[in-house]
Amino acid sequence: MYEILMPKATAVWLIDNTGLTFDQIAAFCGLHPLEVKGIADGDVAAGVRGLDPIANSQLSREEIARGEADPSYKIKQVEGRKLDLPPVKKRSGRYTPVSRRQDRPDAIAWFLRNHPEITDAQMGKLIGTTKSTIDSVRNRSHWNSAQIKPVDPVTIGLCTQIELDALVKSSSSRRTKAAAEAGNIDPEEGPSLLPAATSSIYGDDSKY
Repeated sequence: MYEILMPKATAVWLIDNTGLTFDQIAAFCGLHPLEVKGIADGDVAAGVRGLDPIANSQLSREEIARGEADPSYKIKQVEGRKLDLPPVKKRSGRYTPVSRRQDRPDAIAWFLRNHPEITDAQMGKLIGTTKSTIDSVRNRSHWNSAQIKPVDPVTIGLCTQIELDALVKSSSSRRTKAAAEAGNIDPEEGPSLLPAATSSIYGDDSKY
């Protein structure tokens, strides 16, 4: 079995166009069920366009029908069809157009709220920002703090969905491995999302 192309975008499409359960979608896309629920609620991957897995030959309508008929059934990818993804170019830094630079604090807020496992260095490299800017958003000392709203960096064009998914996956894998080695979780269970009350560094979601 190979990885699903753009798992979050695929999950968006499956949520909007099928009767599959969150668990079925999570298993197919390689996501956590709570993350899929967050997508359905609009708290995760806001603004991400759905990607049709039938059109790109990763899933058949018949397989979806089987899953809809039996909630315990694990839908399977189409065999013998592997999509070659373009390699992600490695770069020492990312140039962000002037018109987009004002959006970076919104992207930083989104990372801090939704993916606290991602380090400041990783975040800075992906969206082209500095540790001081990240700290100012985290501490609410940024000059425009009152206007900062968490926004998916893909939506505002600071990175691609493939780059974001790759970073989240690698960070989650490292966090899960470290927690398993420390004896905090069962490695078979995988990572889980933090409760809403603790996952937000901001506390007052009406502002962030």
